[in-house]
Amino acid sequence: MDARTLTIHPWEKNMLQPIERAIIAANIGINPQNDGNIIRLFLPPLTEERRKELVKRSNNEGEHARIAIRNIRRDSIEQIKKLQKDGLSEDASKDGETDIQEITNNYISLIDKHLNAKEKEIMVV
Repeated sequence: MDARTLTIHPWEKNMLQPIERAIIAANIGINPQNDGNIIRLFLPPLTEERRKELVKRSNNEGEHARIAIRNIRRDSIEQIKKLQKDGLSEDASKDGETDIQEITNNYISLIDKHLNAKEKEIMVV
Protein backbone atom coordinates (compact mmCIF):
# COMPACT_ATOMS: atom_id res chain seq x y z
CA MET A 1 0.00 0.00 0.00
CA ASP A 2 1.35 3.44 -0.86
CA ALA A 3 0.34 7.08 -0.47
CA ARG A 4 -1.77 6.99 -3.63
CA THR A 5 -4.00 4.09 -2.59
CA LEU A 6 -7.19 4.37 -0.57
CA THR A 7 -8.72 1.30 1.02
CA ILE A 8 -12.40 1.13 1.97
CA HIS A 9 -13.27 -1.63 4.40
CA PRO A 10 -17.03 -1.42 5.19
CA TRP A 11 -18.41 -3.01 8.33
CA GLU A 12 -21.15 -4.68 6.34
CA LYS A 13 -20.00 -6.79 3.39
CA ASN A 14 -23.31 -6.26 1.59
CA MET A 15 -22.43 -2.55 1.25
CA LEU A 16 -19.46 -3.24 -1.04
CA GLN A 17 -21.52 -3.17 -4.23
CA PRO A 18 -23.44 0.06 -3.40
CA ILE A 19 -20.18 1.78 -2.41
CA GLU A 20 -18.50 0.63 -5.60
CA ARG A 21 -21.45 1.80 -7.73
CA ALA A 22 -21.49 5.18 -5.96
CA ILE A 23 -17.79 5.69 -6.67
CA ILE A 24 -18.29 4.83 -10.32
CA ALA A 25 -21.40 7.07 -10.54
CA ALA A 26 -19.46 9.98 -9.02
CA ASN A 27 -17.38 10.04 -12.22
CA ILE A 28 -14.22 11.16 -10.45
CA GLY A 29 -11.84 9.30 -12.72
CA ILE A 30 -11.06 6.49 -10.28
CA ASN A 31 -11.93 2.85 -10.91
CA PRO A 32 -12.57 0.90 -7.71
CA GLN A 33 -11.09 -2.59 -7.33
CA ASN A 34 -13.45 -4.82 -5.33
CA ASP A 35 -12.03 -8.11 -4.08
CA GLY A 36 -15.12 -9.13 -2.09
CA ASN A 37 -13.78 -7.84 1.25
CA ILE A 38 -12.42 -4.38 0.59
CA ILE A 39 -12.44 -1.77 -2.14
CA ARG A 40 -9.15 -0.31 -3.27
CA LEU A 41 -8.91 3.03 -5.03
CA PHE A 42 -5.69 3.69 -6.90
CA LEU A 43 -5.26 7.43 -7.32
CA PRO A 44 -3.51 8.29 -10.56
CA PRO A 45 -0.56 10.67 -10.45
CA LEU A 46 -1.55 14.23 -11.23
CA THR A 47 -0.45 14.93 -14.78
CA GLU A 48 -0.83 18.41 -16.23
CA GLU A 49 -3.92 17.21 -18.10
CA ARG A 50 -5.45 15.83 -14.88
CA ARG A 51 -4.64 19.07 -13.04
CA LYS A 52 -6.39 21.09 -15.74
CA GLU A 53 -9.36 18.74 -15.49
CA LEU A 54 -9.50 19.25 -11.71
CA VAL A 55 -9.34 23.04 -12.18
CA LYS A 56 -12.18 22.81 -14.68
CA ARG A 57 -14.20 20.68 -12.27
CA SER A 58 -13.59 23.11 -9.37
CA ASN A 59 -14.63 26.04 -11.58
CA ASN A 60 -17.79 24.13 -12.46
CA GLU A 61 -18.57 23.63 -8.76
CA GLY A 62 -17.90 27.33 -8.19
CA GLU A 63 -20.40 28.20 -10.91
CA HIS A 64 -22.99 25.98 -9.21
CA ALA A 65 -22.36 27.87 -5.97
CA ARG A 66 -22.75 31.24 -7.75
CA ILE A 67 -26.03 30.09 -9.28
CA ALA A 68 -27.30 28.97 -5.87
CA ILE A 69 -26.41 32.37 -4.38
CA ARG A 70 -28.16 34.19 -7.23
CA ASN A 71 -31.25 32.03 -6.76
CA ILE A 72 -31.31 32.96 -3.07
CA ARG A 73 -30.95 36.62 -4.05
CA ARG A 74 -33.86 36.32 -6.49
CA ASP A 75 -36.08 34.64 -3.87
CA SER A 76 -35.16 37.27 -1.27
CA ILE A 77 -35.96 40.16 -3.61
CA GLU A 78 -39.29 38.52 -4.47
CA GLN A 79 -40.05 38.35 -0.73
CA ILE A 80 -39.25 42.05 -0.35
CA LYS A 81 -41.56 42.89 -3.27
CA LYS A 82 -44.35 40.88 -1.64
CA LEU A 83 -43.76 42.77 1.61
CA GLN A 84 -43.87 46.06 -0.30
CA LYS A 85 -47.29 45.10 -1.67
CA ASP A 86 -48.36 44.37 1.91
CA GLY A 87 -47.34 47.84 3.10
CA LEU A 88 -43.55 47.98 3.38
CA SER A 89 -42.30 51.44 2.41
CA GLU A 90 -40.51 51.87 -0.90
CA ASP A 91 -37.39 53.23 0.83
CA ALA A 92 -37.19 50.17 3.10
CA SER A 93 -37.74 47.96 0.08
CA LYS A 94 -34.90 49.61 -1.87
CA ASP A 95 -32.61 49.43 1.18
CA GLY A 96 -33.36 45.74 1.55
CA GLU A 97 -32.66 45.06 -2.11
CA THR A 98 -29.39 46.99 -1.85
CA ASP A 99 -28.37 45.01 1.24
CA ILE A 100 -29.20 41.73 -0.49
CA GLN A 101 -27.15 42.73 -3.53
CA GLU A 102 -24.17 43.65 -1.33
CA ILE A 103 -24.36 40.31 0.49
CA THR A 104 -24.62 38.53 -2.86
CA ASN A 105 -21.57 40.37 -4.20
CA ASN A 106 -19.58 39.56 -1.04
CA TYR A 107 -20.29 35.84 -1.25
CA ILE A 108 -19.63 35.65 -4.98
CA SER A 109 -16.29 37.39 -4.45
CA LEU A 110 -15.49 34.86 -1.68
CA ILE A 111 -16.21 32.03 -4.11
CA ASP A 112 -13.94 33.65 -6.69
CA LYS A 113 -11.13 34.05 -4.13
CA HIS A 114 -11.43 30.42 -3.04
CA LEU A 115 -11.46 29.22 -6.65
CA ASN A 116 -8.37 31.24 -7.52
CA ALA A 117 -6.53 29.89 -4.47
CA LYS A 118 -7.62 26.34 -5.27
CA GLU A 119 -6.53 26.69 -8.91
CA LYS A 120 -3.07 27.84 -7.80
CA GLU A 121 -2.90 24.96 -5.32
CA ILE A 122 -3.91 22.37 -7.92
CA MET A 123 -1.52 23.63 -10.58
CA VAL A 124 1.55 23.54 -8.29
CA VAL A 125 3.65 20.55 -9.26
